[in-house]
Amino acid sequence: MSTITTTTPRQRVRELLPNLYLGRYSPGEKNSITDVPGVAVSTQSIHESSKYPDAEPRSINTGLTTILPRKEWFGKACFAGIFRFNGSGEMTGSHWIEETGLLHSPILITGSLGVGSAYNGIYEYAIREFADKNGKIDFFLTPVVAETFDGYLHDVTKFAVTPEHVIKGIDEASSDAVKEGNTGGGTGMLCHWFKGGTGSSSRVVSAENGKKYAMAALVQCNYGNMFDFRIAGAPIGRLIYEEQMRLAKENPDDAEIMAQSQRLYEVAQANEKKDGSIIIILATDAPLHPTQLQRLAKRATVGLSRVGGWGKNQSGDIFLAFSTANELSVQTDIDPNTPRRFSVDMIDDLSINPLFEAAADVVEESILNAVCMAETMVGNGVQIDALNLEKVKELMAKYL
Repeated sequence: MSTITTTTPRQRVRELLPNLYLGRYSPGEKNSITDVPGVAVSTQSIHESSKYPDAEPRSINTGLTTILPRKEWFGKACFAGIFRFNGSGEMTGSHWIEETGLLHSPILITGSLGVGSAYNGIYEYAIREFADKNGKIDFFLTPVVAETFDGYLHDVTKFAVTPEHVIKGIDEASSDAVKEGNTGGGTGMLCHWFKGGTGSSSRVVSAENGKKYAMAALVQCNYGNMFDFRIAGAPIGRLIYEEQMRLAKENPDDAEIMAQSQRLYEVAQANEKKDGSIIIILATDAPLHPTQLQRLAKRATVGLSRVGGWGKNQSGDIFLAFSTANELSVQTDIDPNTPRRFSVDMIDDLSINPLFEAAADVVEESILNAVCMAETMVGNGVQIDALNLEKVKELMAKYL
């Protein structure tokens, strides 16, 4: 039997491997970034197939993920921090976040060539909602848009993401659990040579006086080699790759096995030229200030490394963390020449470790959810296979 294809329904990693250890903290009710109160998300996937005059197949397989840090994102900023693990990618608005520690924009994640339209879409939405009665604007807004490259399965020259998608995404964002796999900005992405995409997860961390804080992540993963892919330390990607190559050697007349082996070879060749990227968004309602959130964003690297990411030279690995605990008014008319006092709540650094640990855990699980939920996709005349969940259960049996 092939190691790549699978008949098992797509499911999240906790459903697939119920005995898998994913950290000491329990997930939230939805095990999603929307477990953080006030955070809303929408995903849109865009598909279309066509042939050019030269009969070369081209496909539209892209999309947009919209994250609203809070309902009143325009006038009420969150504290935020950014960490660049490897910078071969884009996250607009990052200079202003690093300058002030403030996030007052939706966070959009899409394909690389969708950044311009996504940026314009945030402005078009803001003009629709916040321009004065004469249609003029007098506000400050630096949109936050991040990307990973989906050109292997998607014809990026068509600029399929439009400002209209952004407006729709903001209008329709909800607190429902995030749709995972081939959804949103992750629609056309690969991860460790398997089909990748969008994933999410959350944890609940107990604090003093019975208080509980949510820690959550949303990832758009499009990075990595198959033989680096791990689940709880088990070298699942390498085992699948080696078995597929062995099957090809032993069954040269099996068309299905040989076709799948050829697909692996082609993806490997493309991956050697340029690795992909990962965008990680961490959200929490724990009261953290910008420096603490920068530190939190760094812990996303721990979760990424557990699954097999190590930051190739041409990988864009950019992480943003924000906290909804403090509301900081922006777009307000105050005297800028008279300093005024403003009080904020914050966690004591000496007690921050559980939040750091939970951040690493939610990133690890989010990536695994993205890969486990993603489905085989055909685009631009090539096929990227989904992770074989039956094979994963078989291989993991000796590790659990």
